[in-house]
Amino acid sequence: MEKDFKSGFVAIIGRPNVGKSTLINYIVGQKIAIISSKAQTTRNKIAGIYTTDNAQVVFLDTPGIHKPHNSLDQYMEKASLGALNEADAVLFVVDASEKRGLGDDFIINRLKQIKNTPIYLLVNKIDLIKNKNDLFNTINSYTVNAIDWSEVYPISALSGEQVPDLVENIIGKLNPGPQYFDKDQVTDHPERFLVSELIREKILQLTEQEVPHSIAVVIDSMKKDGENAKLHIQASIIVERASQKNIIIGKQGRMIKRIGQLARKDIEPLLGDKVYLETWVKVEPRWRERPQALQELGYNSKQDN
Repeated sequence: MEKDFKSGFVAIIGRPNVGKSTLINYIVGQKIAIISSKAQTTRNKIAGIYTTDNAQVVFLDTPGIHKPHNSLDQYMEKASLGALNEADAVLFVVDASEKRGLGDDFIINRLKQIKNTPIYLLVNKIDLIKNKNDLFNTINSYTVNAIDWSEVYPISALSGEQVPDLVENIIGKLNPGPQYFDKDQVTDHPERFLVSELIREKILQLTEQEVPHSIAVVIDSMKKDGENAKLHIQASIIVERASQKNIIIGKQGRMIKRIGQLARKDIEPLLGDKVYLETWVKVEPRWRERPQALQELGYNSKQDN
């Protein structure tokens, strides 16, 4: 490794649905974090690894911070705030199309406790803003009763506008360090996790009301029966009530079939293999409120601190 090689960890933090996952996917050039318009889409801390010949930046995508209502919410909040403890820089992402709110103030107050760490303000979704004065006013609102931002970047995580400049600026502020991951690795999560997230993403996109928040997905097995056979994936979709199970299955099984079809389209290019996806829907009452159930379903706080 060259002596001038730089590396570090960068936490991405913000309210739900401000575009954190879209940003990390754009940076690494691959879909590693699922996306939907629903709050609480991201539940785990996910590392997106960006590597060049001279640097490696590990971006930590975190769950959107909101007021906790159950054990799952508390787990997500802990994962988000815990990422700040290991960060060499912090990206605070806000939505350019929304006014500063109490949720933003909560995060800013938490960021005020961080010392000697560059903190960037990223005003995302500028592609939705037609009037430049509106964008200026939004940026200006985050300079009042806030912190002294290291840098302020209006960006579009969707189109990538200003994102390459942002990454270059971050690398410029990092200290020399080791290469933590192989140069071809883009995330620290195993394939099973990514597959389960892609299935959950399709459920988020296809269902409404309380159903998306009550869903968990567990991969029971991933195996091939022969060299040229399809990869056989068996997955369990966990819900809290029988009525939710009926919604996921759908009339004559149409919803569960549609979920599988859409998930396969993303899973196959991710794994580079043809996939046979088999799913079951299981009822686990109040699983979001039971710490033991959370651990069994993969929401282990020790893994995300």
